[in-house]
Amino acid sequence: MVTRNQDNSLAVYRLDDFDVLAERTKAASRNNPQARAYQRYFFASADEQRPDGQGRITLSPDHRNYAGLTKDCVVIGSFDHLEIWDAQTWGAYQSEHEEDFSAAGSDAFEALL
Repeated sequence: MVTRNQDNSLAVYRLDDFDVLAERTKAASRNNPQARAYQRYFFASADEQRPDGQGRITLSPDHRNYAGLTKDCVVIGSFDHLEIWDAQTWGAYQSEHEEDFSAAGSDAFEALL
């Protein structure tokens, strides 16, 4: 499944993982406008893809436009999904958030590290 992701990237989920995420979002209160907006945006842009014989998928024009994908793209792993970024957008994101990453070590992830 391919869907819009935060920060103008695309998220690619295995169907089973997407189904788990869909079940978790059902737990959010329908009285919460932010939860409703997230659900509508996320699921309305979902597109089921099946890899071809070489493992490739086709990205819709809407997805390519949303993520600003040009010739060069970056695919990164992120827990239970892949993210597809325009290479320049990914580089700018990394530059912008390097200090956040460097500073996050002890406080933000104390229980994990």
